[in-house]
Amino acid sequence: MAIQTDRRTMTGAGVESAAIHEGLRTYMLRVYNYMASGLLLSGIVAFAVANTGLIGLFFRVEAGQIAGYTGLGMISMFMPLGLILFMSFAGHNRSAGTMQLLYWLFVGTMGVGLSTILMTYTGVSVARTFVITASAFAGLSLYGYTTKKDLSGMGTFLLMGLIGLVIAMVVNMIWPSGVMGFVIPVIGVLIFAGLTVYDTQRIKSGYFDVQGSSREEHAAVMGAVALYLNFINLFQFLLMFLGNRN
Repeated sequence: MAIQTDRRTMTGAGVESAAIHEGLRTYMLRVYNYMASGLLLSGIVAFAVANTGLIGLFFRVEAGQIAGYTGLGMISMFMPLGLILFMSFAGHNRSAGTMQLLYWLFVGTMGVGLSTILMTYTGVSVARTFVITASAFAGLSLYGYTTKKDLSGMGTFLLMGLIGLVIAMVVNMIWPSGVMGFVIPVIGVLIFAGLTVYDTQRIKSGYFDVQGSSREEHAAVMGAVALYLNFINLFQFLLMFLGNRN
C-alpha cells in the first residue's frame, strides 16, 4: 500500500511538473511572439515613413536631408517613453486588450523614429546588421533562459552602466569627441547584451509569480517591451560599427 501511495505521489508530482513546464513554455513563446511582431510592425512603419510622403508629417526635409522634427514628429519621439511609463505604473489595472493596444501603439511610434536609420544607412548594411543582431540576440537570450546561474546580481551593475552610458552620450552630443564616438558603441553593445541575458532570466523567473492570474498578460507584454528595447538598442549600437552611411 505504501509503495502504491509513493507511486501515486511521484506520478502526481510528475504531472504537475510537466504542467508547469508547458505553462512556462507557452508564456515565453507569447513574450517572444509579441517582441517579434513588434519588430515587424516597427520595421513596416519605418519603411513606410522613410519611403513615402509620410516623411513630411514627422520630419522637416531640406535637400534630401532631415533638418528637424515637425510637431507630430516631436510627439512621436517622446510618446514611446510616455507609453512605457503608463504601462509600467498604470497597466496593472488595464485589461489584456488594452495592454495589447498600448503595446502596438508603442512599437508603431518607435518605428517612426527608426525610419531615420533607413535614411542614414544603406539598405544592405541595415539588413546585414539586423541578421547579426538577431543571431546574437537569440544566443544571448537562450543562455539567459537555460543557465542555472543566478543573474539577479547583474541588475544593479547593468543599471549603473546604462545611466553612465546615457550621461556619456549627452556629454558627447555637447562636446563631440572621436574617442567617445568609438567607446560609446562598445559600451552600448556590452550593456544591452548583458541586459538581454538578465531580462530573459528575469522574465522566466517572474512567470511563477503571475501564472494563472490576471497579471500574467501584463507581465508578458512588459517582458516583450524589455526584450524589444534590448534588441533595438543592440541593433543601433552595432550599426554604428557595421553600418555604411548613404
